[in-house]
Amino acid sequence: MPKIFRALGAMSGTSMDGIDLALLETDGRGLLKFGPTASFAFSDADRALLRAAVAAARNLNRRDERPGPLAEAESLITQRHLEAVATFLRDEDISPAAIDLIGFHGQTVLHRPEQGLTVQLGDGALFARRAGIDVVYDMRAADLERGGQGAPLVPVYHAALAESCGFGAPMLFVNIGGVANVTFCAPGAAPLACDVGPGNALLDDLMLARAGRAMDADGAAARAGRVDEAALAALLAHPWFARKPPKSLDRNAFDPAPVAGLSLEDAAATLCAFTAAGIVSADAFVPAPPQMIVLCGGGARNPALVEAISARAPCPVRRAENFGWDSQAIEAQAFAYLAARSAKGLPLTFPGTTGVREPATGGKLAWAG
Repeated sequence: MPKIFRALGAMSGTSMDGIDLALLETDGRGLLKFGPTASFAFSDADRALLRAAVAAARNLNRRDERPGPLAEAESLITQRHLEAVATFLRDEDISPAAIDLIGFHGQTVLHRPEQGLTVQLGDGALFARRAGIDVVYDMRAADLERGGQGAPLVPVYHAALAESCGFGAPMLFVNIGGVANVTFCAPGAAPLACDVGPGNALLDDLMLARAGRAMDADGAAARAGRVDEAALAALLAHPWFARKPPKSLDRNAFDPAPVAGLSLEDAAATLCAFTAAGIVSADAFVPAPPQMIVLCGGGARNPALVEAISARAPCPVRRAENFGWDSQAIEAQAFAYLAARSAKGLPLTFPGTTGVREPATGGKLAWAG
């Protein structure tokens, strides 16, 4: 009988809003039994340190370097995950012994696939020892070593979700974190995926710089503004959008200078439109028109962004909840799923998702003992 893992996925994304946890029972293939989920917000001080770490990481040449605030940020990420897991298990009355694996993404502070360089903060070995649970971590590096982009990693889980819902027609999953990525899923076909542009990062940075707020809550600023078409055209002139997949992005790949002279509201509306246009640009490379777009990730909770995508999309747009899924938890579930696949030696990435030369497994296993 195939081994079934009770895995806990832990995700802290480039939006730097906090840690998502999700429990999943899975065989790393088609079996998906959803368990409880939880989110733990970073404090303002935590976010400030992580932003400093992202700034310091721009000068890295090796993925094991931790100069300046990077070492402190790595310690913080590890500690916050330990606290989150302990709270989650206590609240759900689950013993650590009942969890087979933790899938630990870590905090991305740099992603430069053209240099074969990706850096995720988080001490997987220390996490495993202190949590008392085996941890699978560092899941991107093996893909880069084999010629891939190291991102996106979630498509194999999107494909499992698509198969489980029995939709029977091409679907486009859109994950909106700090960066937006898409996965094209069609019955009987291998998934195709890539990053498509900014997700929440530019809008979050705008709100922090102009209003001292971590995000545009409920899309209020964007909904009060108007899209500046000249600024939007300048943003979309970036050569990224002319590149064919495979391709992946660093959080800070785009310069928001075109919206610098706009009011807060108009800048927010324009950046929402920019994210939406990047997502819809996926139409240029998918092999068949999607019949449904499914939104997940933090951006799926921003009404202004959902409206902007819906206005440009060639097919119906739905949130993951319309299919009985939790849009906030999908990435955390994905890393539970990836941990199970890694433990079984199954591929995490594929030529059509990252450009890796052949399907590749990945991740490092840190034993609790």
